[in-house]
Amino acid sequence: MSPVRVRQHVNPLAQKYQTAIKSLDWEKVYAQPSQPLHLDIGCARGRFLLNMAKIDPNWNFLGLEIREPLVTEANQLCSDLGLTNLHYLFCNVNKSLETLLSSLPAGTLQRVTIQFPDPWFKTRHAKRRIVQPELVSELANYLAVGGVVFLQSDIESLAIEMRHNFCQHPAFQKLSSQDWMAENPLPVATEREIATQNKGEPIYRTLFIKR
Repeated sequence: MSPVRVRQHVNPLAQKYQTAIKSLDWEKVYAQPSQPLHLDIGCARGRFLLNMAKIDPNWNFLGLEIREPLVTEANQLCSDLGLTNLHYLFCNVNKSLETLLSSLPAGTLQRVTIQFPDPWFKTRHAKRRIVQPELVSELANYLAVGGVVFLQSDIESLAIEMRHNFCQHPAFQKLSSQDWMAENPLPVATEREIATQNKGEPIYRTLFIKR
């Protein structure tokens, strides 16, 4: 199956993305819904989560993506491979995250990744970026104590902004004393991460824990 083609940039403030999704029946989504959940926000084609799900069947994995054709493609591949611990969901995370997380079994959300999100470089587009203070607060409300949030970007200014938003929330503590982590603590790299490393360009990574 050839990859579906989609626009690289989607304006999350467009009217078509303002409707929040409904709560999910997690018993129908995962074979073992009580397993710890890894949430990947802005999962694109979902290959990172696909490989994570293969490696660790004792975790559930959920990818959120605003480009619906990518979600359809990823769920089809997941079905073809028979993975029962992986699901992808089409939504605007800044409109649907609280509804989604509030329906989860308590304590199951234990890991969140936000990797190479759209930087929306222009100042007037800053409100389109994924990591807003409201999103940080919603994650703080539902992430289990001891759960982690991993952030990375190849755009230093965006990485600084994301890190700042999490540092500003009292529920989160940055784990490394260094400004940036030299290595990815996860066993799988994203396609963007691999491409950036192959070009010899820097990646700005940071890890937070929920207190």
